[in-house]
Amino acid sequence: MRITRARWLDEGLAVLASEGVDGLRIDGLAARLGVTKGSFHHHFDGAADFRRALLAHYEEQARTSLAAAIESRGGEGTRATLAWLTTLVSRDDGLRRPELDAAVRAWAYADPEARATQARIDAAAIEALQAAWRPAAETDAAARTAALVPYLVSLGAAAIVPPVDAEELRSIYELLLEAVPAEDDA
Repeated sequence: MRITRARWLDEGLAVLASEGVDGLRIDGLAARLGVTKGSFHHHFDGAADFRRALLAHYEEQARTSLAAAIESRGGEGTRATLAWLTTLVSRDDGLRRPELDAAVRAWAYADPEARATQARIDAAAIEALQAAWRPAAETDAAARTAALVPYLVSLGAAAIVPPVDAEELRSIYELLLEAVPAEDDA
C-alpha cells in the first residue's frame, strides 16, 4: 500500500492531538498506517523534516479554515458573520480542534519553530476576526479588542481539561452574540 505525504501529515496531526509531540515517532506512525519506515523516508528526510512539514500542514489548515469561514459570510455584516462562526463551532469541519490546538501550543513552549508557527496562526486568526468586526466597530483598535474576546474564549475553552465541548462553547458564543451591535447601530 502506498501512503501519500499528505496522509503521513494527517496521521501526524491525529497522533499529535491524542499523544502530544512525544507521540510523533516514525515507527509508531508507520505502524498506525500499516506501512514500513521506508515509506516515511520516501517522503521526509528524517524526523526533523517531518516535524517542520507537520507544522506547515497544521498552519495551512488552521489559517485557511477560519479565513474561508469568515470570507464565506463577510459581505453579510459582523453579526451575520459571527453567527455563522458560532454555528460552525459544533460542526466537525476542522474549524475547532481543541486537543490538536492544545498539543501545538504545548509544543510551542519548548520549540522555537512551533512557537513561530503558533504566533503566525494566532496573528492571522486575530486579523481575520478583526476584519469581521471592523464594520461594527468605530476604530481598528476597537475591532481588535472585540476580535480578541471570542478568540480568547476559544483558547480558554480548549485549555480546560477536558476541553469545553462544542455545544457548550456554541452556547457561550451565542451569549456573546447578544453584545454584537447591528451594523446600523454602529
